[in-house]
Amino acid sequence: MKQVLTIITMISCIYTQSVLSQETKIVEDFKPSSVNQPERKFPQVNSQGRVRASISAPNANKVQLDIGGVKYDMIKDANGIWSGESNPQDEGFHYYQLNIDGASVPDPGTLYFYGAGRLGSGIEIPSKDQDFFALKDVPHGLVSENIYFSKLTNSFRRCFIYTPPDYNENIKTHYPVLYLQHGSFEDETGWPSQGKANLILDNLIAAKEATPMIIVMDNGYAYKPQNNQGNKKEQPASVFEEVLIAEVIPMIDAKFRTITNREHRAIAGLSMGANQTMRIMMNHLETFSQYGGFSGTSNYPSTDVIDASVFLDGKYKDGDALNKKIKLFWLGLGTKEPSPFPKSIGAFRAMLDQQKIKYVYYESPETAHEWLTWRRCLYQFASKLFR
Repeated sequence: MKQVLTIITMISCIYTQSVLSQETKIVEDFKPSSVNQPERKFPQVNSQGRVRASISAPNANKVQLDIGGVKYDMIKDANGIWSGESNPQDEGFHYYQLNIDGASVPDPGTLYFYGAGRLGSGIEIPSKDQDFFALKDVPHGLVSENIYFSKLTNSFRRCFIYTPPDYNENIKTHYPVLYLQHGSFEDETGWPSQGKANLILDNLIAAKEATPMIIVMDNGYAYKPQNNQGNKKEQPASVFEEVLIAEVIPMIDAKFRTITNREHRAIAGLSMGANQTMRIMMNHLETFSQYGGFSGTSNYPSTDVIDASVFLDGKYKDGDALNKKIKLFWLGLGTKEPSPFPKSIGAFRAMLDQQKIKYVYYESPETAHEWLTWRRCLYQFASKLFR
């Protein structure tokens, strides 16, 4: 009996090792990433979602591929070319970098994106549902750069404006506006670049699944000028709310054909931007009627149960009063979001349920705190706006 059990155990181990070997075997069907610089063959992505990087550094002693905070050693060939692969990555867009002898640098093979507090490399792992943000043969809107001087920050600032495909043809038509914010350590380039906001709206509008709208994407980092006296430095105070309400919205209404009432004005953001826009909306319900929070709420990063009286801020006695003001209250996150996001958003939803505040909730399957989550959120949210 013992011999039989031993044989079965050995067979089981051999089978397990065989399965693991098949699972870890690298499939050689790598293709250049869709966000590479023109004519660059590397980095590449295969059907498993692995990233293969390659760089010429003949004098380097150690080179690593750093993606998602995990570093993978690369190997040098006789010509001084270093190559290496990552483990399979989740679908969607990821920031990454190379580490050469201890120095973290962008991969010269990719386009550069501002994220994680730096201009650096990005990689796109093809997603099964990428059709909704794909570049298609449909009418396209225009993303324009708008530079303005802010008296509140005493500095020049910039926002990007998406106008829908028919904006320049239908010159008598006025449009609703969505103010859309980026996350922490990102800027106003995030949504039109990594987020593909313009392509998402182009495709939705072409399919008649969204109302044509203007989207304004500003920089959420706005600070009051510092008054430094001697060696004492003041902590910079954020004035983004004031900049948006007092400077950006009046400017947009003056420069573009907008519908200038709260019923046709929405605000949304991701992560830090969700927190910012939640507070702005609640402070200015005379300005906005629709809200979208992607991977964030007003109680982020706290995971405590939020006090309804704090959220309602004494302006509304109960949820019914707020329901009459907010036409669409929308929340979304990925199913693989790291702590504290699931707990924080769960606590916030519990407060909304207790107060009987109506909202729409969406979960992006198999995505974490990343751009595919937020692309899907925008796709779902925009299809319900201004209906």
